[in-house]
Amino acid sequence: MKIIGKTTSINVRKVLWTCAELGLSYEREDWNATHAALNPNAMVPVLVDGDLVLWESNTICRYLATRYASALLPADAQGRARVEQWMDWQATELNAAWRYAFMALVRKSPLHQDPALIAAGIVAWNRHIGILDAQLGKTGAYAAGEHFTLADVVLGLSVNRWMMTPMARPDYRHVAAYYERLSERQGFREFGRNGIA
Repeated sequence: MKIIGKTTSINVRKVLWTCAELGLSYEREDWNATHAALNPNAMVPVLVDGDLVLWESNTICRYLATRYASALLPADAQGRARVEQWMDWQATELNAAWRYAFMALVRKSPLHQDPALIAAGIVAWNRHIGILDAQLGKTGAYAAGEHFTLADVVLGLSVNRWMMTPMARPDYRHVAAYYERLSERQGFREFGRNGIA
């Protein structure tokens, strides 16, 4: 099994953390021009598993958890739907909320320097993390319930990015406790709370 993409990519780190949780061995290599035929979007990560080629990080994580029959993705329809709901929310709603502010404040992109858009991005990002905080207050543990799942892999990396970005943020106590719970996991320490936003 091969994972293509640099380890500084948040989406590649989702897959690497999932592999760590599953105890999977893999080869990893950085993207280069020879990989262009594997993903029409020319983005990472890409998973090559025998003759299967997959792209889209959340899909790769779902595939790995399903292939290796892991509790990270429950087998029952309701449990799986709860996990996938939070994974999809991360990929669509949460990512859209932080994108502009992150590009401005961390990546220092010259194309993302409008003060009004940065401020709006921070407000939206904090509001979305507040949604997660409320959910964690209900479950008392993890995003989809009392057990760690794939939802926490993708959300944990997003929380790490939120915590590391230099900006004002509310004191969300459930998110703070969640961050510490995730930090007890070796995979999160290696691929999440490792100094990379």
